[in-house]
Amino acid sequence: MSRIELHRGGEAWASEGPAIDISIPLRFDGPQPSFFGARPASSHAMHAGNFIGDTRLSGSCNAERMEFIPHCHATHTECVGHLTLERVRVNPLATEPLLLAMLVTVETETETRPKRFGGNEPARIITSRALEDAAAGTGAFDTDALVIRTSPNGPEKCGRHWNRTESPYFSIEAMEWVVGHGIRHLLVDTPSVDWLEDERLMAHRTFWGLPLGAGAADDARSVADATRPEATITELVYVPDDVTDGRYLLDLQIAPIASDAAPSRPLLYRIVA
Repeated sequence: MSRIELHRGGEAWASEGPAIDISIPLRFDGPQPSFFGARPASSHAMHAGNFIGDTRLSGSCNAERMEFIPHCHATHTECVGHLTLERVRVNPLATEPLLLAMLVTVETETETRPKRFGGNEPARIITSRALEDAAAGTGAFDTDALVIRTSPNGPEKCGRHWNRTESPYFSIEAMEWVVGHGIRHLLVDTPSVDWLEDERLMAHRTFWGLPLGAGAADDARSVADATRPEATITELVYVPDDVTDGRYLLDLQIAPIASDAAPSRPLLYRIVA
């Protein structure tokens, strides 16, 4: 059995056993999650002259053209470039071989009238109180990454077409709690940390330290304004129920795509010592 050890600042953590993959695979020919009304991700055989990239159609090999939106289809990691005028790329971030991570299960609350938006329909919200309750009993909360599993939890999340009433979002106070605990890498099993119709993406802004103005036109949009430009958010993970809350080692694998968001494959390793 393989053993992994992380030594840092005079402390050491060890893990044994296989990795726990908490990414949602992007299946072009099967169920896939989606968000914000995006049409399904798709793949098609490449055509070039007389060549066709499909062995089922007499092609010599398989070669596909793929179309998908990282922010809307399957597990992805994003950076401050999601909001800035500058085109910041996510692929150079989170290059540490291992990160110390905490997994918590959070009970969401129902907010009948989202106060930020003047709506009048129910919405699910992650509060600072819920995070505090989830973190209680986990021991010292000194960690690089926080993985949040929302309840109720089930495998249908891997193929859900998320809408604004189903997708839990962070209250500003909840995101301030995350920032206040020094979390550099946030991983959630929802498609966004903000409500679908929040055009200002206020929870994202809070996480990256981008100041809010008096209105959307006044919101900071430069990397120079961000106090946490190195931080990342990973959305649409899925953590099965048999993975218990607690400390893990995290290998956050981000595809080498030069964009503000890219498909990712976070792996957790159970800490045994």
